Amino acid sequence: MQEQQLKTIIKECFWEYNFSEEDINNLAKSHNSQEQMFLFTKILENAKELLKSMNIFDKSDLERLIESYTVPSFRREYMVRRLNIVEYYFLDKPLTINELKWIA
Repeated sequence: MQEQQLKTIIKECFWEYNFSEEDINNLAKSHNSQEQMFLFTKILENAKELLKSMNIFDKSDLERLIESYTVPSFRREYMVRRLNIVEYYFLDKPLTINELKWIA
């Protein structure tokens, strides 16, 4: 992933931590599913360029993370919408956000 995108992820999603670009890359490539889910959740919750930032994950890891993500009760509506955008873009699942659907 590009160095600038990693810096953006750190700035938007990990401002309260002291992570390096290498740390973020290592989390994305980790064999530990909890570490990957931590990164996925932080990006899903905070990234301004959500879809671009999700490209840090390998396709198979991203699919597993999307499928196993549990939407929290806190900010539920917001998180459901963001998860649906990711599902639609990466997994070709139906778009459930009416404002984003094409009108034919």
